[in-house]
Amino acid sequence: MATLEERIVDLVATGPRTGAELREALGAEVFATWKACMLSPRLTVRRVGRRYMRLDRKVEGLARLSPSILREFLTYSVVGLSGDDAACDERVAELERYTAQISSQKLALATAMVTEIATPLVAGHDVEPLAILMAGDVVFGMAHDVSRPERSTGAMVQGSDLDIVVIVRDDAPEDLVRALDDAIYGKKYQFLRSPAFREEIDYIVKRCSKLREQMQFDTFQRMVACKILDESILIFGSEELFQQAKEMLRASGVVDRLREMERAAVVSRAERESYLLSTDEDILRASDLFIFYTDDESEEFE
Repeated sequence: MATLEERIVDLVATGPRTGAELREALGAEVFATWKACMLSPRLTVRRVGRRYMRLDRKVEGLARLSPSILREFLTYSVVGLSGDDAACDERVAELERYTAQISSQKLALATAMVTEIATPLVAGHDVEPLAILMAGDVVFGMAHDVSRPERSTGAMVQGSDLDIVVIVRDDAPEDLVRALDDAIYGKKYQFLRSPAFREEIDYIVKRCSKLREQMQFDTFQRMVACKILDESILIFGSEELFQQAKEMLRASGVVDRLREMERAAVVSRAERESYLLSTDEDILRASDLFIFYTDDESEEFE
């Protein structure tokens, strides 16, 4: 009987495949498939996109890299025959274009949504009272459309969620804050339930005073909030307020601390992969699940 490695080699001889395509075709345990691909001298695994930091209570130092080993293999990796560079290059380029397209579409959708909501609410203000930011997979160009259940309802959504942060000036009226929250919540429900969207929106509306509190960086939830601000981009509202928030983050020393955590996460990822590849088991042990999988990063939006 052919080994798993031999089955993979036979399959990709007809053309490179993603990890998800291998899993579907082989029906094998995904951890064993990943190990076979990574360890085989007859196979090459090409990663698409980039890795970036995500915070996780379960890991030492609280920081790990995203995508997880599992998600990276299934969605962002191409497996081909060693030496078949032309075919691998072509498939990698195709996957890169597709990932960029999904990221662009999700960013455009989020921007249109918040523009529709916020434009009438900020009309008449002498100074723009808010800045609306986008964070998460989308801003790294790493969004995906793999169907998954939304955490609170179990409804199936299309891949990466839309992480939105609304920063409101301290002197803005409370009515504006409530109106923003109500309007985005309404869109969240619409996007989740409508077959035309099936998108998950995670969002938070907060004043600058709350942002300053979070820059104390002394609890896990505050760390997550700071990390999200650090990676975010402006999609609506005040460029001045957005830059002020970023400068506060830098001046507080939090950006430097986040970079230290990211460097530690890079080292940890290499150690985790080495450990998993050196194990004798082809079935992942329960105690090692957190190394291969990752929890959703939801602390800021709960």
